Amino acid sequence: MSKRNFILLIIILILIIAGVFVFFYFQKNTNTPGGDNTNTNFFSQFNPFGSKKTTTPPPSTTPPADISDYEPPTTSIEITNTNLKKISSMPVAGFVVFSKERLKDTPISTTTPVVETTTNGTIPATTPVVKKTTTKITSPLTEFVSALRYVDKTNGNIYQTFADKIEERRFSTTVIPKIYEAFFGNKGNSVVMRYLKEDGRTIQTFVGKLSKEILGGDTTESSELTGSFLPENIKDISISPDTLNLFYLFELGNNIVGTTLNLSDDKKVQVFDSPFTDWLSLWPNSKIITFTTKPSSGIPGYMYALDLSSKNFSNILSNINGLTTLTSPDGKLVLYGNDALSLSIFHTDTKTSDLLGIKTIPEKCVWGRVGNTLYCAVPKSIDNVGYPDSWYQGEVSFSDELWKIDILTGNATMVFDPTTAAEGLEIDGIKLALDDNENYLFFVNKKDSYLWEYNLK
Repeated sequence: MSKRNFILLIIILILIIAGVFVFFYFQKNTNTPGGDNTNTNFFSQFNPFGSKKTTTPPPSTTPPADISDYEPPTTSIEITNTNLKKISSMPVAGFVVFSKERLKDTPISTTTPVVETTTNGTIPATTPVVKKTTTKITSPLTEFVSALRYVDKTNGNIYQTFADKIEERRFSTTVIPKIYEAFFGNKGNSVVMRYLKEDGRTIQTFVGKLSKEILGGDTTESSELTGSFLPENIKDISISPDTLNLFYLFELGNNIVGTTLNLSDDKKVQVFDSPFTDWLSLWPNSKIITFTTKPSSGIPGYMYALDLSSKNFSNILSNINGLTTLTSPDGKLVLYGNDALSLSIFHTDTKTSDLLGIKTIPEKCVWGRVGNTLYCAVPKSIDNVGYPDSWYQGEVSFSDELWKIDILTGNATMVFDPTTAAEGLEIDGIKLALDDNENYLFFVNKKDSYLWEYNLK
């Protein structure tokens, strides 16, 4: 190559290199709409040591995890049926209905003018003349009304409100995270909370006493729970009908033991033991406690009754696949269902059964105070899957209607359909309860654990 051509080649290479550097100098200051490399030097993408410039990540906008496992709805639901009201503003682990005294909205004192007539000739005798006034002090009038207490599922705080006037107030501030279930006893003055220890396997059961309320002091939020723990891994719990006692089952060696606990004086009495460990208990009245084997589709179930006076343990129902039960307050009737969710009434005196015309699970029902009526959350449709396992395990969720069944006549009447009360509202009702006068029906929606009430009058 001649010297002249070599010089020309060097000049061309220099110009090309200079052009490349000029191009990238202007390119790094150019924004690319929607691009991922905005304001980024191209060569820096290949720099094995990275850029010296450090950046601070933006604060996280992800909300903390909800330990209640509840996912709030994306849209609010407007209730159009005035008889239906949501009570709790949070998922609840359990609730109680009780009678609570409150002050009436009446004046405490009144001022009454004292009048007399005069016979003065200048004033007609019929004209009243105010002479003096007196002040009459009256005692505040009170009334007993239906009230509710319930446990916040996320932190164990207790709230309360009246049934006829929903004004949610916090009653205790003791924090116990992630309560799985809660029971109230001693007419709402004691609470049993159940939750898992940090190992995720051991069941803890705490029995707490609530502070005594002062009449008219409904705004207090400073009450603290005091109490003690029951044995670990208690299998089942039921409350006596007068709410003054607790019955619980726990394993001892190869047997299961049943013990009653007086919630006032903490006195414990063992009343039951069995080599069979998978029982579900119910305390329908002061005389008996019932025991039903844990249900499963295709597996025969059995029900027994324990006479608390004689300690006699007698068989009530046998060989019913997927057996679930709910005994009436007087113990004379047993509502039971099978793995097809067909409900029947068993008469303990005549040993006969009557088939009801609805399908649901007994624990989605509640007996009326007299014992001749039932209120039930009844699924609109039922798939052909294994019941009640699939429902307990959360594989199936129902959309219920509320029905009233008259046991004497056999008539069933729909009380209301929640889907007509609000667009998009679906309720899978559990933990049904009535107030003493049966003016209100209370229930928890299994879909989100919120507490509701329906005015029956």
